[in-house]
Amino acid sequence: MNIHVTDVFLRDGLQDEDVIVSVADRVHTGELLAAAGVGRFEVGSLVNPQRVPQMRGTEEVLARLQQTTASELTVLALNARGVRRAAEAGATDVQIVASASQAHSAANAGRSTEVAMEELAAEVARHPELRFHAGISTAFTCPIEGPIEPERVIGLVRGFLTMGVHSIGLADTVGTTNPAQIGASLEAVQAAEPDVTYSLHLHNAHGQALRSVDVAIAAGVTRFDAALAGFGGCPFAPGAAGNLATEALVRHLHASGHQTGINEELLAEAADQARAIVRMSPPHATHAS
Repeated sequence: MNIHVTDVFLRDGLQDEDVIVSVADRVHTGELLAAAGVGRFEVGSLVNPQRVPQMRGTEEVLARLQQTTASELTVLALNARGVRRAAEAGATDVQIVASASQAHSAANAGRSTEVAMEELAAEVARHPELRFHAGISTAFTCPIEGPIEPERVIGLVRGFLTMGVHSIGLADTVGTTNPAQIGASLEAVQAAEPDVTYSLHLHNAHGQALRSVDVAIAAGVTRFDAALAGFGGCPFAPGAAGNLATEALVRHLHASGHQTGINEELLAEAADQARAIVRMSPPHATHAS
């Protein structure tokens, strides 16, 4: 089976690190990802740099990678302002996000889930030139509210479908959901809205993310997010673990007989680069660019 892997190191991998990675280092890492055969990766998020200083310079990272790679490059936008910034920056693919948990929505986006969805819907309608992909945070478990009922996720899926967005990712934001719960929730969501291209965004708190991958593939999911070297976490989700490592995911998929189009040796080089730039980059206070 062909499996599509999206790397999120440059966004999710860096947003919770206590360092500021330079634009040049982020661009070089993106070029290594593309050289390894990663066909789609996130280059950053267009958020308030006062809240997430690690994402300062995302527009420049995007512009430079558009010149040097053929991979599909996405940027994340949490609100209408982020979508407008994406359009102004020349983005073609924009990831919009809403939380299944009201508590996480308040912390992450500064508004209720309903208000966030209304604002996103209005802005999506203003930008027919952009390709939108949706993500649902805390789709299975919230660190504040606990387990999330599938009905809440189904409601958000339907909201995104109303906007015309049919590519929707479900995120285990803190990485604590067991594979059986992920499978049951996924089955309920797919049964309610089958005409959607679903993907999974898995964090790996308990080392069980690869089991969840197998469960999802058995359910027909062929798209997964991961981050180089397992970096990542949500600054606004207490206890959020690092992402499933891209190199571990690709190795597991290949060993299971699936195809990804990704070269494991070159991907390992990109993972080494990710570790190096995080280790060597200056802390927040310097606001390096």
